[in-house]
Amino acid sequence: MEDSDQKTAIDHLRQVKTYVLRAGRMTEAQKRDYVIHAARWCLPFAERILNFTDVFENTAPVTMEIGFGMGRATAIIAAENPDKNYIGVEVHRAGVGRLLGEIERRGLTNLRIIEYDALEVLSSMIPNESLSGFHVFFPDPWPKKRHHKRRLVQRPRTDLFASKLAPGGYFYMATDWEPYGEEAYIELTATPTMESMYEGYAPRQTWRPETRFEVKGIEASREIYELMFRKKSLED
Repeated sequence: MEDSDQKTAIDHLRQVKTYVLRAGRMTEAQKRDYVIHAARWCLPFAERILNFTDVFENTAPVTMEIGFGMGRATAIIAAENPDKNYIGVEVHRAGVGRLLGEIERRGLTNLRIIEYDALEVLSSMIPNESLSGFHVFFPDPWPKKRHHKRRLVQRPRTDLFASKLAPGGYFYMATDWEPYGEEAYIELTATPTMESMYEGYAPRQTWRPETRFEVKGIEASREIYELMFRKKSLED
């Protein structure tokens, strides 16, 4: 349970957006898929706690991906793990439309989308200790110092993430921006209920598909940094 100071700090950071909504163009296919399929696969934002069993019609573990971009990796992971459920949260409609098309083409039934601010979704819709994992692949590094407050992975936001993880649940982040990777490692390590699953950065997780942002980072000769943390169990 958050104390009042922690809750106040989290509420303050919730007001600092970790993204900028850009007027990106949607292709005709993305527009069509959004219009046709959003009602079936998108969960509308609401200030009420979700019941995952009702949403997915099963009791399989649920993983949330924050900021899935165009959703290619999201769709592949869901397709390769039909025994697990996934919720992707994204604010850019073009990516939502693209992923909706992937859901239909691949016949996925274990993936839902919420088109909204992830921090608001976590605070208002996700039960405590309910998620088996978080995926955060190549979040905006906000490289300018005056924008560092917008970085997603920092305290006390990490306390919010930890509160939604079941004991033993994991937080997996990949970035091509070394200073952000270093900061995120420090912030997650400082989160009382979290611990790194490796000494330092994690090795490449072979089950994670390559993303478009990852390709751009590699083409720019940047290394990829991966972090794998887990929520401590009561016995730890």
